[in-house]
Amino acid sequence: MNKITRALISLTDKSGIEGFARELADLGVELLSTGGTAKKIREAGIPVKDVSEFTGFPEMLDGRVKTLHPKVHGGILNQRDNVEHQKQCVEHDLKPIDLIAVNLYAFEKTVADPNCSLADAIENIDIGGPTMLRASAKNFHDVTVIVDPADYPQVLKEIKEQGNTTLKTRFRLAAKVFALTSKYDTAISAWLDKVDVESNPYFAGKE
Repeated sequence: MNKITRALISLTDKSGIEGFARELADLGVELLSTGGTAKKIREAGIPVKDVSEFTGFPEMLDGRVKTLHPKVHGGILNQRDNVEHQKQCVEHDLKPIDLIAVNLYAFEKTVADPNCSLADAIENIDIGGPTMLRASAKNFHDVTVIVDPADYPQVLKEIKEQGNTTLKTRFRLAAKVFALTSKYDTAISAWLDKVDVESNPYFAGKE
């Protein structure tokens, strides 16, 4: 069993993050993060590396592109027991990312505001988050993925005991990911389906 050596944390719901991040760092796990999550971890005095430093590529397009990079997704999706995958990781300097803690832009909370515009709704459709979550869940054999802060204690307990989580835990957490992303996409689809394109000002004068 490989040990968890590197974690990427990018959260909208930051409850409990300081304690979780501190314990991971104390266990020797390198922390990667983005934006407000990185700021919160850093302000707590916990060492953290910006994803842009890890990838060598800056956040851009008003934050729309942060984690959509081969060094992130190659780090997540490589199979640790696949010899060819590991050769490619060496060739392209892809370092493993063993743990992902991500939750998504609060789309449903945003559109619950009756004054929410279509433009605001669109900006609160998360792209990088679901992509990382689905990649991690697909590769649950090697990657621990967390979408719920309630899972922090069990994950930390297992890492302390054996350096990694159990395969059964990783599978359970992966199943939670697909439940979440399915619900998230359904909420987006349902809201967009109600938009009246004939009267909505977003479309005025645009082709």
